[in-house]
Amino acid sequence: MRLSTPFLLLTLAAIAQENPNQLSSQELAEGWILLFDGETTKGWLEVTGKPFPTSSWRVDHGCLQTTINPGNGLQDLRTAQEFGMSYEFQFDWKIAKGSNSGVKYHVQRVDEWTNAEGRQARARGFEYQLFDDASDPSHDRTKVTGSLYEEIAPTESPARPIGEFNHSLLRLKDGHIEHWLNGVKVVAFDLSSRQGQLAVTRSLGKKPKPVPAPGSFVSLQNHGTPVWFRSLKVRILP
Repeated sequence: MRLSTPFLLLTLAAIAQENPNQLSSQELAEGWILLFDGETTKGWLEVTGKPFPTSSWRVDHGCLQTTINPGNGLQDLRTAQEFGMSYEFQFDWKIAKGSNSGVKYHVQRVDEWTNAEGRQARARGFEYQLFDDASDPSHDRTKVTGSLYEEIAPTESPARPIGEFNHSLLRLKDGHIEHWLNGVKVVAFDLSSRQGQLAVTRSLGKKPKPVPAPGSFVSLQNHGTPVWFRSLKVRILP
C-alpha cells in the first residue's frame, strides 16, 4: 500500500529526528540521496561555485551553521550536485530569536560583490522563507516561514517554537511546486502561474543578466543571523 504524502512526511521526519544525517533503509529504498554527512563540508560549495566559505559557514554538532564574521561578508551555500527540475528536497532547520534565512531553488542568477561589510555572494531565485514569525506578528505574510518569499503566503503556520528543529520538504514536479512544513502543505503553485512568473521576474532583478537556464541546485542562505541545517536529502523524481 502506498503511504499518503502527509503520513510519509511525518514518518520521514520521525526517522530524521533519530538519525538526522543518515539514510534509513526506507529512505534508501525510496531513492533518497544524503547531501550532508554531519561531519564534513563534502558536497557543498559557495553559491558562486568557489570552495566552501569557511568564513560564513561551519559544521557544528551535526549541522551546517551560519557564521557571522564582521568584515568577511556573507556568502550563501549551494549543493555541488544539480537535480534537474523534478525532485524533492527535505531538510531540518532551526533559527535563533529574530533570525531570518531561506532555502533558494530554481535559481535565476548568482551575484557577488564587495561592500563595507566584506565580500557578499547571493543566490537569486525562488525562496522557501525561514523567519522568526513570533518576533513580528504584523510581518508581511508573504515573508513568513514557509512562504514563497514575497509572492505566496503559507496557508498555515505550523512552525515549532524558536530553538526547536522543524522538518521541511520542497517538491518540484512537472512545473508544479509545493512547500511542506512539519507534515503540512503550506504553499502550492505552478511555474506557469502569475505568482510563478512574478517570482522569476523578481529573481532576475531590475537589470537582469542573461542566463542560459535556471540553476537546478539548492542554496542555503546566510542572512547574517544564526541558522542551523541538518538532515539534508534529495530524491530525483521521474
